[in-house]
Formats: sequence, structure tokens, C-alpha cells
Amino acid sequence: MLGAFLRPYRGRVGIAVLLLLAQAIGNLYLPSLNADIINDGVITGDTGYILRVGGVMLLVTVLLGVFAVGAVYLAAQVAMGVGRDLRRALFRTVQDFSSGEMGRFGAPSLITRTTNDVQQVQMFVLMGLTMMVLAPITGVGGVIMALRENLRLSALLVVVLPLLALVVGAIVRSAVPQFRAMQRKLDAINRVMRENLTGIRVIRAFVRTAHEERRFGEANADLTRTALTVGRLFALAFPSIMLIMNLTTVAVVWFGGHLVDDGTMPIGDLTAFLSYVMQILFSVMMAVFMVVMVPRAAASAERVQEVLATEPAIRDAPRSVTDDAAAGLVESRGVEFRGVEFRYPGAEEPVLRDVSLMIRPGEVTAIVGSTGSGKSTLVNLIPRLYDVTAGRLLVDGVDVRDLSRDRLWSGIGLVPQRAFLFSGTVASNVRLGDEDATDDEVRHALEVAQAAAFVDALPEGIEAPVEQGGVNLSGGQRQRLAIARALVRRPGICIFDDSFSALDYATDARLRAALRTETAEATVIIVAQRVSTVLHADRIVVLDGGTVVGTGTHEELMRTCETYREIVYSQLTEDDVA
Repeated sequence: MLGAFLRPYRGRVGIAVLLLLAQAIGNLYLPSLNADIINDGVITGDTGYILRVGGVMLLVTVLLGVFAVGAVYLAAQVAMGVGRDLRRALFRTVQDFSSGEMGRFGAPSLITRTTNDVQQVQMFVLMGLTMMVLAPITGVGGVIMALRENLRLSALLVVVLPLLALVVGAIVRSAVPQFRAMQRKLDAINRVMRENLTGIRVIRAFVRTAHEERRFGEANADLTRTALTVGRLFALAFPSIMLIMNLTTVAVVWFGGHLVDDGTMPIGDLTAFLSYVMQILFSVMMAVFMVVMVPRAAASAERVQEVLATEPAIRDAPRSVTDDAAAGLVESRGVEFRGVEFRYPGAEEPVLRDVSLMIRPGEVTAIVGSTGSGKSTLVNLIPRLYDVTAGRLLVDGVDVRDLSRDRLWSGIGLVPQRAFLFSGTVASNVRLGDEDATDDEVRHALEVAQAAAFVDALPEGIEAPVEQGGVNLSGGQRQRLAIARALVRRPGICIFDDSFSALDYATDARLRAALRTETAEATVIIVAQRVSTVLHADRIVVLDGGTVVGTGTHEELMRTCETYREIVYSQLTEDDVA
């Protein structure tokens, strides 16, 4: 996965690697120059030689600084670019998810993957392009240069390097599962926090604050325990590595001192050897630092890849009907269900069974039924929030699975059960239906939706601010703005999924009367719990247990459908019905 996102930055990565290679070579060259100064300059008292070689060392040091700055700058550019591209890819992938995939991952997990997990991968790229490149070059080069300085003293590395490898391997083996667990527990704490923020009014109304504090405390403590376990691993690892480094330094000085005393090793070579050993050990330290990051970055990358590799259940057909082809369809033929069945993934029983129904344009079709009868599921099939599991669903005579989703959605105005508004203004929320709508068109949609009065009462009018979710508006006001948003696009199919429940009876009646004129040629579908909302519909469809048990006008159903009569008499008296 990461390789595909690094591909656009091949040039910068290549330059950064070259700069790091030059930096590593320079670091390996400096101890040799220092040894020459000691052996051929300090001991002999040749000041001119010291100045000449010292000048070369100073020049090399300046160049190393330039190389280091350039490499880190390029690595940071690549890392930030990869992070940006990953977030964009995740967002685009999630935009194509159906309700099934959204339910599978959950909003808290998707947020964590787009933010925290991407950040872990981004940091890994940054450190990987610096430390991961520099450490092996420095380590291997240091071993070669140490062997070149003194073969006998280099025998210490045969003991030190396997010991370091053993410590690092033990850390990796223990840390990887812990980091994976941390990401899952971070999901859990985000889920609890999101539920608390979203349901704060319910929590306070039912005096559940203490319970929610305990629930958050448990998730927080669980995450803390795992983080402490990881912390203990590295709290033990770093002192162990430092102990090995210090003992190695002592051993080099001890055995090297004897070699100097014997005259078999110049003192300058001993200082160079000690520098190479420290470079080797510091390269191991850099590797350990990467080991700290690799398990967590690997766990995060797996979670990001899981989202990116998920194929949405609902996709455009390979040869879907496009806008141009759709122009040849018989205009406005409405919506037709042919033997439709639908069951949720993993469900034993279908929610809808053998639904055959024709919803004609120019009519208002109401769908009623008891709670759980499948009303919302039925209308959610039309914009392909879900796909039918059996049968066919046709819009304007074409199976929705053969239509491009953009073409399908552009012809539908959907007002869901829960009217959700976005942060912005009244006008920006209404223009979500049609971004090119003029102020007059926005105002007309508000008037039809019976929202003009309360919007005009706001100090800023249609430019009045709307907070995220519309929390600064009442339920009825949110519903009316959602209806205006659907109407401003003048769709061929209008779906109102229990969208009048927060309106008073007078506003409900005025809105339905205005809709009659506004949507005279459209296919209008109204899902409602209140019988008064559907009494005057051209046709009423009655659902019970996922099947259609009656269709007709109010008067026809009162005579022929027992289920409808029960619904009516549960809300209205016989005098009201008459």
C-alpha cells in the first residue's frame, strides 16, 4: 500500500537517500581524519598538517550539516504529502461506502483511521526516510571501518552485535500485538466519547452522567494499561541498550589501551575505532527508535489498508446508464418495485418480502405501517442506500443497478427521518440541494417548506448561522430546512421519510398543500406515522411485516384493509375519520 502512495514522490525520495548516503559517508570519513591529525600531527607536532586536515574536517562538517537539512526537508515534504494523499484516499473510499460498510467499520473507527492511523504512517515515512536509511549505512560502514582500523579489537563486535539483535528482536516480538491492541482501544475510547457528545441531552435527562463517566473511565483505563505495558517494554529496552553501549566502550578502551601500550596500535587509531564503535551502537539506537514506531505504524497501515481495500457493496455497473443515455428514456415513468426482497447482511429473515408496487409520477403516494414494518427500508432502496437482494427496482423504466449513481441521485430529493444540517448558514444548507440556486430560488424553497417565517425572524435572514447538526434550531425548523434543501433542486422523485413528524398540524397541512402545487409533475413518496398526513394522498400503501397488505385511497382502504383501519382508529376517532 505504502509503495503506491510513495510513487509520486520517487524523485524527492531518491534525492533524500543520496543526501543521507553522502552524510553517512562523511560521518565515516571524519574519524579517519581525526586519527590522522593525532597520529601525524599532534604526536609529531606538525601544526601545518593539523590546520590543513582540520580545515578539511571543518568543510566536511559544514557539508554534512547542509546534507542533513536537505534530507530532512525532503523527507518531511514526502511524509506530509503521503499523509495528505492517504487522508484523501480514505475520504473518497468512505464516500462510496454503502450503509452496510459504514455499519461494519463504524464512524469512530473511520475517524481514528483517517486521523491517528494516518498520522502514525506519516511519522513512519518521515523517520524511515532519515533514520531507517541512515542507520543501516552507518552501522554496516562502521563495522567495515572498525575492521579496517584493527581486526583484533573488532572481535568485540562479534559479542556485542548479536546481543543487541537479541534485545531488539525481543522488543519487536512483544510490542507488535500491544500496538495493535492500542489502536483498537483508541477506537473504543473514541466511540464512547462520540456517543457522549452526541447524546449529551439524553444522558443528562436520564441522570446517567455518573454511569457514562464510569464507562469512559473503563475504556480510558483499558487504553492506559496497554500503553503502560508498551511503556514498560521500552523502559526496560533503552537502559539495556545503554548498558551494552557503555560496557562496549569500557571494553574498547581497556583492550585498546593494552594494544596502544604494546605499540601494536597507534592512539589515533584507537580514537577512530572508538568513534566507529559508537557510530555502530548509535545506529542500533536509531534502529531501536524505529522499532518503537514500526509496530504501531504497521498496525495503523493495516487498518488504513483494510478500509482502502474494501469493495463497496453498491457500485456503478460496468456499463451503467449515463446522463446521455438516460436522455433517451421515457420521461418520468416513476418508480416500480417488481417482486422486491431485502434482507440486511447476516439477517435470517428478510425485512421486505415480494413487494410489487408502481409509484406513478404526478401522484402523492403515502406509505404507512406499524413500527418495523419496513417503510424506511423500502424508500432507502430507491436511492440505493441499500441494494435489493431479490427482484428488481426500476426508476423511469431502468433498473437502478444499471443507472450511474450520480444520475440516479441527481434526480432524487431525499428528506431523511433525522434532518441533519451542516455548519454554515441557512442559505448554504439549502444550497446543498443546488449549489447554483439564486437567493430568490432559496427563498421560494423556504416558502414552500413553510420555513420562510422563522428564517425572516432571524437577524441575518438566510445568512443566519447554523451550527453543526443544526443544534441551534428546533426539530421542526431543522425538518423544514431539510425539506427546502430537497425542493430547491426540483427533483423528479421526492422522498419524505417521516419528515413532518416534528411539525404541528397547521404547519403540516400548509406544507402539504404547498407541496401539491410545487411537485405536481414529480413522483412524491411520503412515509408517515401520522394518519392525518396521508389522508388526502392519491394512493396509500400499507406495509405489515415487510409485505404490502393494501393499496388504494383512504376511503378504499377503510373498506378493504383491516391493518389500515387499526392504524387509523389508533390515532383518530370515528367522527374525525368521517
